[in-house]
Amino acid sequence: MADTREGTAGTAPVEGAPTEAAPTEEAPPTLEERREQRYRRRKAAQRAAKRTLARLGVHETLRDRLAVLDAADGVYDLDQPVDLYGGGVVEDLERRVAQVLGTEAAAFFPTGTMAQQVALRCWAGRTGDPAVALHGLSHPVVHERNAFSEVSGLRPLQLTSEPRLPTAAEVRDFPEPFGALMLELPLVAPGYLLPTWEELTEVVAAARERDAVVHFDGARLWETTVHFGRPLDEIAGLADSVYVSFYKSLNGFSGAALAGPAALVAEAKVWRHRYGGQLFQQFPAALSALVGLERELPRLPEYVRHARVVAAALREGFAAAELPWARVAPEVPATHDFQVWLPYDPDVVAEAAVRAAEDTGVLLFAGPWDPKGQGIAYTEVHVRAAGLEWTADDVRAAVAEFAARLREVAAEGDDGGV
Repeated sequence: MADTREGTAGTAPVEGAPTEAAPTEEAPPTLEERREQRYRRRKAAQRAAKRTLARLGVHETLRDRLAVLDAADGVYDLDQPVDLYGGGVVEDLERRVAQVLGTEAAAFFPTGTMAQQVALRCWAGRTGDPAVALHGLSHPVVHERNAFSEVSGLRPLQLTSEPRLPTAAEVRDFPEPFGALMLELPLVAPGYLLPTWEELTEVVAAARERDAVVHFDGARLWETTVHFGRPLDEIAGLADSVYVSFYKSLNGFSGAALAGPAALVAEAKVWRHRYGGQLFQQFPAALSALVGLERELPRLPEYVRHARVVAAALREGFAAAELPWARVAPEVPATHDFQVWLPYDPDVVAEAAVRAAEDTGVLLFAGPWDPKGQGIAYTEVHVRAAGLEWTADDVRAAVAEFAARLREVAAEGDDGGV
C-alpha cells in the first residue's frame, strides 16, 4: 500500500495542509542601526585603548569617576560636616574660586546655563536693559534652546556669526543699544578660538564706551593663560563677571561658578534658589572641583603646550599620508582642545577611526565626527595628561594607521558597514 503521509517522498502534500515556510534573508542593518553599533564600538575602544590623547570623564565607568574622590582627602578636611543647601564645602569652594580669579566673591551653580542666565538677568536689572550682545555661535545661542529669552526674558543680539571673536568696531558700532556684552573665551564652535590680548582689551574698552557691562562665558577660561600670557586673575579682571566650569577643564563631576562683585553674587544666590539650583547636598561635585583646582589647574599650561606639538604632528602626518585635504583648526591651538577637518562623509571617517583603534589599540580620534559643511567632517581633539606620553613620531604613526583605514573604508563605499 502506498504511504500517503504528508511529506513522504514521491507524494504530494495534502491540500490545505500547512507547508514549511521558505527561508528568508535577514534584512541588512539600517544606517541608524550601523551608527548605533559604531557608537558602542567607539565606547568600547575608548575603554580598551592602550594609548589615547585624553581619558575624559565621559569615557570612564562609574568606578573610574568615583576614584577622583580618592584625592579629596589631600585637598579638604573630610571630617568636616556635610554641606546643606550650599554651606560647608560648597562655601569653601566658592571662596577658593574667588581667590583664584581675583574677584570679591563667587557662587556655586549646578550648571553653567543657570549661572549665565542668572548673571545676565542680574545685570539687566542693574542696567535697565535686557539686551545682551554676543556671538552668533556662542553657547547660549547654539546649545541652550533660547533659554535667555524663554526663561530669563533677555534679548540676545548677535554681533557676528563669523568664525572669530567680535571686534571692537563691531561692538562700538552695533546699531542697537545693549546693557551687557557676553564674550565666550574660548569660542568653542569654530575651534576653541581666542583673540589676542590686545584685541580682547580693545573689545572690552569698546563695551565700556557704550556703558555696557562685560560678562565672560569662561567655561574654559582656566586654560587661556598660555595664549594670553597673563595670570587668571588679570584675565578675569577685564570683566564685570565671569562664569567658569568645573568639569570641562578640571575633570570635576559637574557644576560651575559665577564670580564677580560681592553684591552681584549675593543677588545671584537669591536667583539660584528661585531657579531650582539650591540643592540639598552637593559635596561630590564640590570635592571633585577642589581636586581639579589642586591637581589639574596647574597642569593646564602643560597640556596647552603639548596640544601644539600634537597639532603640528597631525598636519605633518596628513601631508605624509597624502590625504587630499585636511585642516587642523586653529593651526596653532589656543587651548588644549582643537578641531580636525577632513573632506569625507562623517560616517566614513568615524568608521575608519574606530577600526584603527580596534586594530592597533591606539585611539587617535576618540570623539564623534560631525558634518562641517558639504563633504567635510570634523571632530574635536582633546589633549590631557594621557596625551603627554605621545611624541610627535607617535602622532604621525597613528595618523598613518588611521589614513590606511580611511582609504579602506572609502574604497568599500557607503561607510564600510560595521
